[in-house]
Amino acid sequence: MKRLQPLDAPPLESSPWGLAMRLLEALLLLWVPGSLCLSGPSTVSGAVGGSLSVQCRYKEEYKEFDKYWCRQPCLLIWHQAVETRGANVEVRSGRVSIVDRPEDLTFTVTLENLTAQDAGKYRCGVATILQEEGLLGFLPDPFFQVQVIVPPASSSNSSTGMPEPLSRQQGSQLSSIHFLLLVFLKVPLLLGMLSAVLWVHRPQGAICGETQPA
Repeated sequence: MKRLQPLDAPPLESSPWGLAMRLLEALLLLWVPGSLCLSGPSTVSGAVGGSLSVQCRYKEEYKEFDKYWCRQPCLLIWHQAVETRGANVEVRSGRVSIVDRPEDLTFTVTLENLTAQDAGKYRCGVATILQEEGLLGFLPDPFFQVQVIVPPASSSNSSTGMPEPLSRQQGSQLSSIHFLLLVFLKVPLLLGMLSAVLWVHRPQGAICGETQPA
């Protein structure tokens, strides 16, 4: 016999199990260096004094959300370099500019007057998951990681055996620290929230020690 579902049963997406699945999907993003929602070049390069552009592509469901570009580790204190303000409007912050082209499902970031210190890891991201789920500060935005390479103007450093610039070493260390914070702080918080959702919506008859009246 086919089991009938109550007419007032909420859809799966709005049920506790639906929310739990969304939380688990977001949890998986913590272990991925990029996001399936975004795509773009993994590496770009430009000469000192020149410029380079990075084009990031996103899915159609993210057309209405703001896009941003920031340098890793992109901490929660909002160390964002630049963020869009509507469609087809170029926003500039110093030597960095960004423009969103929703008709092409892309946004483009341009870095001008490059210096050796600009080399490092960056993100092109979409500010969406935090707002959609109301979990600001717990889940990461969809983003795509880009490695920016700026070769030095001369090879004097390599020929003399000079060490790598300190700023690049510090950027790599901060990126590792941010990943550890995601794993050891945000993952337990997310699992705790998931447990709370399932506990609140548990079947009442499943409470240990509860007896039914005769």
